[in-house]
Amino acid sequence: MAYIGRFAPSPTGPLHMGSLVAALASYLDARAHGGTWLVRIEDVDEARTVPGSAEAILAALDIFGMRHDGEVIWQSRRKDVYAAACAQLGAIAYPCGCSRKEIADSRIGIASDGAAVYPGTCRHGLAPGKTARAIRLRVPDPGADEVGFDDRWMGRVTQHLATEVGDVVLKRADGFWAYQLAVVVDDAEQGVTHVVRGADLLDSTPRQIYLQRLLGVPTPRYLHVPVVTNAAGEKLSKQTGALALDLARPLEQLVEAAGFLGLAVEAPATMEVFWERAVAAWGRRFPD
Repeated sequence: MAYIGRFAPSPTGPLHMGSLVAALASYLDARAHGGTWLVRIEDVDEARTVPGSAEAILAALDIFGMRHDGEVIWQSRRKDVYAAACAQLGAIAYPCGCSRKEIADSRIGIASDGAAVYPGTCRHGLAPGKTARAIRLRVPDPGADEVGFDDRWMGRVTQHLATEVGDVVLKRADGFWAYQLAVVVDDAEQGVTHVVRGADLLDSTPRQIYLQRLLGVPTPRYLHVPVVTNAAGEKLSKQTGALALDLARPLEQLVEAAGFLGLAVEAPATMEVFWERAVAAWGRRFPD
């Protein structure tokens, strides 16, 4: 099977060290295995998109020497594709009229991503007077809800969807298609065989695998790298004040990102030497 990987940034601002680490890992894995490396702009959440940031991200990747294969896909242009996938799910996808406050007040529990576990209020139909706000995906009942996979970095990961997540949002109350649906549909359509991304998305993977099974599409191999954090232990992001990469110093920052990933790349004099050494080092660490 030919290797196809991808980097899928959200255009909410410029690249920072955390996103460089994720991009570097996915690029190295593709090149070390003689594969294709795609770039997809994950702008399905259009409310958070910063105008011009997608173009800036693409330009930055080029400056850092990470040149993608094939056409760049933009999620905001694929709404009809996501609608078709949702329709394919049939009755297992249902309308939900619950507000965030109502879900939080149910006190069922807190999911791994910090959201309240959905209590299943609308599973059997909307209550009188309720209007559909979102579309949710019914997950299996407790006892039949375990989904597990072997992560190439993190090892065995399992999750009980019913008790740890609850029914998954497919279309949000603001009208945007949810990330969980879009990423599964896009990976399948692009033929992605290997997903390399940050560990902040590790807990999303079981629900994505469940959705892949329902849609009858292949499950890629996954590798989740540790996330870069600030001094307070928070994941680097625009919200936590992450600094944009200095595009005038690409080599220095690539070496820093490689070091974070545990790759010993001895003081390369040029970008070409860095990439040669980094690809070889990654291939030794992850030979399959």
